[in-house]
Amino acid sequence: MSDPVEPLIVDLLEWIGRAPRPYAEVMEAWRTSCPRLPVWEEANARGYLEQRHAAGSEAVVVVTEAGRRCLAERAAARRDARPARAGGQA
Repeated sequence: MSDPVEPLIVDLLEWIGRAPRPYAEVMEAWRTSCPRLPVWEEANARGYLEQRHAAGSEAVVVVTEAGRRCLAERAAARRDARPARAGGQA
């Protein structure tokens, strides 16, 4: 059985990867008290996210280099898993 948290972590990284998100918005959307789906907590524990706070502005959450590598690896795996087209065309 696959880990149900994995695809959710990828969803979180893709969402934040489009543009830094305000910390409050991320918490509203992703924090959970469900011990079986610790998406935010697990993404942080793996070093995929970073919180930044510039003086005079609200804290934002960004995807780290490790998070970007995770996304790139997932994208490559999806490309490799695609079936070849008939007639040898890509």
